[in-house]
Amino acid sequence: MNPLLHIENLSVHAGGKALVSDISFAVAPGERLGLIGESGSGKSLTALATIGLLADGLKVSGSVLLNGRQVVGARDRDLVPLRGATAAVVFQEPLTALDPLMKIGRQVGQAVRRRAKRDGRPTDATSVMSEVLDLLDQVALPQPQRIAESWPHEISGGQRQRAAIAMALACKPKLLIADEPTTALDVTTQAEILRLLGQLVRERNMALLFISHDLPVVAGTVDRVIVLRHGRVVEQGPVSTVFREPSHDYTRSLVAAARAFDNALENAP
Repeated sequence: MNPLLHIENLSVHAGGKALVSDISFAVAPGERLGLIGESGSGKSLTALATIGLLADGLKVSGSVLLNGRQVVGARDRDLVPLRGATAAVVFQEPLTALDPLMKIGRQVGQAVRRRAKRDGRPTDATSVMSEVLDLLDQVALPQPQRIAESWPHEISGGQRQRAAIAMALACKPKLLIADEPTTALDVTTQAEILRLLGQLVRERNMALLFISHDLPVVAGTVDRVIVLRHGRVVEQGPVSTVFREPSHDYTRSLVAAARAFDNALENAP
């Protein structure tokens, strides 16, 4: 089976400085892969390079094949058909990812309408709103009609993130890229969002590229993991193997820190 995403020797430079160096990996249809590392390790840059959304001024080399299409060097208008239909992104901070001047239902509705148009399905207001409410229900938002009629600032952070997930699902992607999707949320809401993502990925048989610095979160979400440090891959393999028997000093330090934190919580008064 051909990989859905195939990255080979990906490098990203800014002003002569290497931000990402010679990264190579593949994601098969339905596979769940994690990218972990500290801030500045190149996780988000790698994800943005996947769909051709890197900022102007960054120099990219190597190969990124998304559903068989070359992303590196492609014109932005040629990548539009891949965004959403092939890969969709859930970003870290939903308050900035959502348009503050547009109600939730309209924002999700735009994604629904674009996908419906591609599929040749009805795009009238009634059909679109029906699908919007169904999507809001699928991501376990209470009172979908109320949420649809709300502005982003009128709902909680967890509800905004669920709305952002609904927008991504509206595109019916083959690959869902989740870039630190729980960082801005409290611990209880984080757990709810992670359970929701896992359930939706399984039910829809989507591939998942999950980006995080939180090892316990990654361990419970993905099948395989890649560890990045200073823009380079230092270790990769099945998540259980990498976390149980890390071979690189950096990975060992991450695992030790996570275990120490867990122990501190368990022994807290």
